[in-house]
Amino acid sequence: MSLFTVLGASGYIGSRLVARLRADGHEVWAPQRGAPELLTRPLGHVLYCIGLTGDFRSRPFDTVQAHVGLLAEVLQHARFDSLLYLSSTRVYMGAADTGEDTALAVRPQDPSYLYNLSKLAGEALCHACGRAGVRVARLSNVIGPGMDADSGNFIASLWRDARQGYVLLQSAPESAKDYVHIEDVVGILPRIALQGRAATYNVASGVQTRHAQWLQWLADKTGCRWEVAAQAPLQQFPPIRVERLRAEFGWQPLPVPQRLEAL
Repeated sequence: MSLFTVLGASGYIGSRLVARLRADGHEVWAPQRGAPELLTRPLGHVLYCIGLTGDFRSRPFDTVQAHVGLLAEVLQHARFDSLLYLSSTRVYMGAADTGEDTALAVRPQDPSYLYNLSKLAGEALCHACGRAGVRVARLSNVIGPGMDADSGNFIASLWRDARQGYVLLQSAPESAKDYVHIEDVVGILPRIALQGRAATYNVASGVQTRHAQWLQWLADKTGCRWEVAAQAPLQQFPPIRVERLRAEFGWQPLPVPQRLEAL
């Protein structure tokens, strides 16, 4: 069994990683924010889960500190065997291809790109630091029990509104994204940290789910009414490629429809 340090253990993914690792018999340290011993004690295998999502536009400095600032300190000074930095498949926004090695486009003048830019800065720091065992996992849209609607999570917000009886969809029903279940995520991340041979991995289902499919499932389960907002924009995202994860780890996440009952 191995020693893992989970940074960001109070978040949705981090807290479930801690539970999964302990259930699998690993030793886990989940330090509080600002723990002074972070840079002095052996950390084993670090899972860097710190990040801002829904509120990054209103907290730009906190976003950069979370995605880059603390990461720089850990990479420069901490004692670890490996480090896995959790990035996002959002970095493929506007890209023609979603392979891990594709060239990416950014628009720094657009505030919505701050999340992507700061995640990419974190990725670049991981690749440039010169330390062995440092890798990046680009996560797709993670779903599962206990999602927080107040955090801006799209599916959690839909589920909350459906339980209240009415959903007003703010995007076109044909909008589509890739969703991956939390149980698949927490199962594969430790394997990447311990055994990964590549520098970067997409962690996604590889399957697009349309917003109309979510609405139909919610209506079937709750009996809710739903409407689409006037002039709701089409939000299309390219399918996320997962060939690398399949080839190296035999990645076969359960399709989202088979995971829905657990929500």
